[in-house]
Amino acid sequence: MKLSVQISRGIESLFGTRDENIRVIENGLRVTASLLNDSLEIEGAEPDVIRAASILEDYVSLVKEGQSFANGDLNSYLRVVTADPEVTLRSLVHSGRQRNFGKKTLAPKTVNQRRYVEAIERHDLVFGVGPAGTGKTYLAVAMAVSALLSKRVSRIVLTRPAVEAGERLGFLPGNLQEKVDPYLRPLYDALYDMLDSDRVEKLLERAVIEVAPIAFMRGRTLNDSFIILDEAQNSTAEQMKMVLTRQGFNSKMVVTGDLTQIDLPSGKRSGLTDACEVLRGIEGISFVHFDDRDVVRHSLVQKIVKAYERYNEAIGAGRQLALRLSEPASEATLPPSDVALPASESPLPVAPAENREIPLV
Repeated sequence: MKLSVQISRGIESLFGTRDENIRVIENGLRVTASLLNDSLEIEGAEPDVIRAASILEDYVSLVKEGQSFANGDLNSYLRVVTADPEVTLRSLVHSGRQRNFGKKTLAPKTVNQRRYVEAIERHDLVFGVGPAGTGKTYLAVAMAVSALLSKRVSRIVLTRPAVEAGERLGFLPGNLQEKVDPYLRPLYDALYDMLDSDRVEKLLERAVIEVAPIAFMRGRTLNDSFIILDEAQNSTAEQMKMVLTRQGFNSKMVVTGDLTQIDLPSGKRSGLTDACEVLRGIEGISFVHFDDRDVVRHSLVQKIVKAYERYNEAIGAGRQLALRLSEPASEATLPPSDVALPASESPLPVAPAENREIPLV
């Protein structure tokens, strides 16, 4: 089936850099698109062509109404609407209303990002779980800054486990704050993106914004605060319980993490895994799960996340089976205690301690 959609304005942003936006439509809906004089011709199976035409018509009408799409925004929207037939481009753009976060004006770019922001507005404890690049930490910091500037809270507390990502850095120089700062750098990056650097420095000096490792949380009660626990997959079950019970009156807490990037020592169970199992279904707590469709970094990041998911699914069962088979094999190499060793392998006799000669030096 072939269908043409008239496009009079916004053709550049529709195609995107190196036609990346049109390729999203073609690959997501299995259609081909050809640019004619003032229209786009779509060819493919009838339901796919009708779906693509509906998306393009929404785009044309939105552009006529004055809607502008920043770099990368349209690509993110198109990835969502091509994957979910229940979502329209118009509803996605309108529902992702822009919000002011300090010097930044942001709008959720995917359905799950919108749910995440709405969950933070409505609930006092929110878990954002998903792969890298989905905006979990960035949006949480943005909501914290918004709450502080509108005086809904009096301070922001940002914390994360001081766990190295698979390497040992040794002893770091400087005082205690300087030692832990490298682990907390992603939180600082988001803060400086939302607020002027001078203002961030002043808020840090006055402890209105506090950035600290989990070890500093024990014994505290955080009232009138917006608390963010980042990289929660690297917290232990004990640390997770300790941080969650710090929340005081008129406080919000957001816990973010990626269960596929756990850097804890072997045998240690992630506190985020525990919390997802223990706390699910409790009123007042919201869980938002992201997937590869929510990745808003470079387009390659989405493909990398998806490739690792497929790889882990393919080899996960094989690794577990190999582990189970290797355990009895290692035990079989040890001779039973009641079996006599051959003479050639018998241990040499050892003289009693009182009969041994001890050389004098």
